[in-house]
Amino acid sequence: MSVRAAVTHRQFVAALKELADPDAVAGVARFVRDDARPDATRTKMLGVSPGNVFPVAKRFADLPLGDVERLLESPYYEVRLGAVAIMDFQARAKRTSLAHREALYDLYLRRHDRIDNWDLVDRAAPHVVGGWLADKPRDVLYELARSASPDERRTAIVATWFFIRADDVDDTFRIAELLVADEHDLVQKAVGSWLREAGKRDQPRLVRFLRKHARAMPRTMLRSATEKLPPAVRAKLMQTS
Repeated sequence: MSVRAAVTHRQFVAALKELADPDAVAGVARFVRDDARPDATRTKMLGVSPGNVFPVAKRFADLPLGDVERLLESPYYEVRLGAVAIMDFQARAKRTSLAHREALYDLYLRRHDRIDNWDLVDRAAPHVVGGWLADKPRDVLYELARSASPDERRTAIVATWFFIRADDVDDTFRIAELLVADEHDLVQKAVGSWLREAGKRDQPRLVRFLRKHARAMPRTMLRSATEKLPPAVRAKLMQTS
């Protein structure tokens, strides 16, 4: 049996702890938003930057899903970030079977309670969720868009990145319409950014959407959504908010 096939969640955690630096905790903490968590529990941190977590996750990219779920259960931010990075690596891999892709998708949704920070969502939702739903009904995204959890609402829009890449922007605009007046800044930023990306594929549709909704949109969302529009168009839309 190869070394990669034998790796465990304990080995992954040990590898991260080797990189842990107590002096780096404050820097890592700037990535974490505890206010989006329903239980408001403060996240623990080892002191490993995301840039150092991802190479470790890549080394453990063949970790079995049972071990990945154990990582999601960790109280440490960096361990959970590593878990979703492993899920992303597996979802992207061409050799990954359909059954395993479905299992990744199911794990993401079933343990969304542990995918509880904006960057955890952004790392895994496009390929794990969006990739699985690319040729399937997408009702679950509309359910997530109506969730009380900002992280789940963010997943709803972020997952559509996979569709945008294929010039399929319908769900991005429809979900954005559900979230157009969202009160949480982490959702506002994601909606604005994804509208901007959809607008690169269909600028007239973006402009129509913004003319209809600009007055209801939070300023943060509108700024992101209009970022790549012609200056005159952007200025006019910003004035209407």
